[in-house]
Amino acid sequence: MSSDPEFDGVSPLTEAKRSRVLMVGAGGIGCELLKNLVLTGFGETHIVDLDTIDLSNLNRQFLFRQEHIKKSKALVATEAAQKFNPNVKIIPYHGNIKDPQFNIEWFSSFRIVFNALDNLEARRHVNKMCLAADVPLIESGTTGFNGQVQVIKKGVTACYDCTPKETPKSFPVCTIRSTPSQPIHCIVWGKSYLLNEIFGTSEDESAFDHSTDADNAQEIEELKRESEALRRIRQSVGTPEFNEALFQKVFNTDIVRLRSMEDMWKTRKPPEPLDYKALMEKASALDKEAVLKDQQKTWTLEENLIVFNDSLDRLSKRVLESKAAGQDAVITFDKDDEDTLDFVAASANIRSTLFGIDRKSKFDIKQMAGNIIPAIATTNAIVAGLCVLEAFKVLKGQYSQAKEVFLTPFAPARLLAADKSRAPNPDCPVCGSFQIRALVDFSKATLNDLVEDLLKEELGYGEKEISISNEVGIIYDPDETDNLEKKLSELDIKSDSFLTVRDQDDELVNVVVALSESKEPLQDKPVKGILASDKEIKIPAKPKRPVPETNGTASDSPPLVVSLIKPSAEAVTPAKRAHPEGDEGTAKKVKTTAANDDDDIVIVDDAPSGGSSSDGAIVIDDD
Repeated sequence: MSSDPEFDGVSPLTEAKRSRVLMVGAGGIGCELLKNLVLTGFGETHIVDLDTIDLSNLNRQFLFRQEHIKKSKALVATEAAQKFNPNVKIIPYHGNIKDPQFNIEWFSSFRIVFNALDNLEARRHVNKMCLAADVPLIESGTTGFNGQVQVIKKGVTACYDCTPKETPKSFPVCTIRSTPSQPIHCIVWGKSYLLNEIFGTSEDESAFDHSTDADNAQEIEELKRESEALRRIRQSVGTPEFNEALFQKVFNTDIVRLRSMEDMWKTRKPPEPLDYKALMEKASALDKEAVLKDQQKTWTLEENLIVFNDSLDRLSKRVLESKAAGQDAVITFDKDDEDTLDFVAASANIRSTLFGIDRKSKFDIKQMAGNIIPAIATTNAIVAGLCVLEAFKVLKGQYSQAKEVFLTPFAPARLLAADKSRAPNPDCPVCGSFQIRALVDFSKATLNDLVEDLLKEELGYGEKEISISNEVGIIYDPDETDNLEKKLSELDIKSDSFLTVRDQDDELVNVVVALSESKEPLQDKPVKGILASDKEIKIPAKPKRPVPETNGTASDSPPLVVSLIKPSAEAVTPAKRAHPEGDEGTAKKVKTTAANDDDDIVIVDDAPSGGSSSDGAIVIDDD
């Protein structure tokens, strides 16, 4: 594509009018961005969002009103924004961007994709799909007053996963389970321990930091016995005894055991156990609906019991319905899921009462449990405007002019700090691989067809020893050939699956193969590569690592650009930056990294882009 400022005589606005773009996310940034796209005149905009509108969204997501609460964000945003410019086309989807309908072929139909998400895994998914479809992605995010915009182009700029994400920090297990001293300790206990033990997946070995617990072996063993008891109670979900059994276990029996450890309470008041029946007598006269309705009020102990029981009934019903339908009965926390939020809020408040800790309102607990700092409407508006400005550069093919822009209002120099886009990271697990798409007849194709016809013949592996893996693990290597005669469908390899091919000699870069269902019967072979040209495909060799000099220094490795399509502009060189790097969260790895030993640091799940929580801040997602 030409890099001429006038785009070969066609203005960027005219090109925008011709363009079909995708926006993922219709929350804080999404509302502002959709308004900009519509008023700029982008001809056709598709919106994907799985959320419904919540009361807490209304202060900054200006396309929504109170009458829209509980309605689809994508649908309402479309209806509201269409009035700004009736001449453009807006197509909404109330769904998850990971749904099968949003496949690689669908992504490839767009001129530009805009990410306006606050979910780490969804962002990584869109990044991967855009790379596979070779569609430019404009990634954006905000955290309070800070924001960031990044242009991602396959083979030209760094992708979302080129920068490692920081490892989330966690509380030592004994602080959470035995000696809480702050409301957040009780909230994390309810969210990451109790909810998972009863309705989710036990996190005994992974959610909490055991690194400082070597001297507490007896206590750890006791906590494991507690978990086993909770598992037995979990089996009684939906029975008349379930609510009382759970309450008595965690708010009476466990507390009595803790009180018996006198050394723990030499310098602080021991917790006070509660009796379920006695508390229920006091709570029996309360109006349940009135209690549930008031989210700003700090509930009394009796009111928390009402909410605790009611949320347990709702969650139990969901579990039983899922089991009856033969579906997964695992429930995970979502700050916008009233059932799980009520359970965590009530559980945390009851536990806080036992330990003499101040209780919090449901509204406050939603913020804390969702790792929240206040979302700022002005930040969203600025970032959305930057997205459109960078989009003009993409429309003109001026990737060498594309910037990574950081909004840092408290920096000493500038409000907006713009750096050159980084080149792809050769060690990136996503874009640092040679990528190719392949059409597959899944009714016929076997793993052997993929190995022989695509990998050995078309990609030129020949007799080299290779291994093939997917998200589950290795499905083929020279010593694992049992799957060769199986159909890909038998191995649960479907359309839009990604397979990673590794050279056992470690001479060639990894190859990522994106598989798509062939709409038409394939003539000769059931697996066929989609090639960018008639030229012979040559998989790049792994770059040679420089040998360290005697003084311990070494030069940086050159960036590796891997693409079947020649970039429209030269890859730009990475720039040194003094800004925090992107999002919190951990990239998925085969081996987990060791947890940080710092005490009393808030667990961070999916912090939005542009933020940093290494100081223990609680980050609020702007969904």
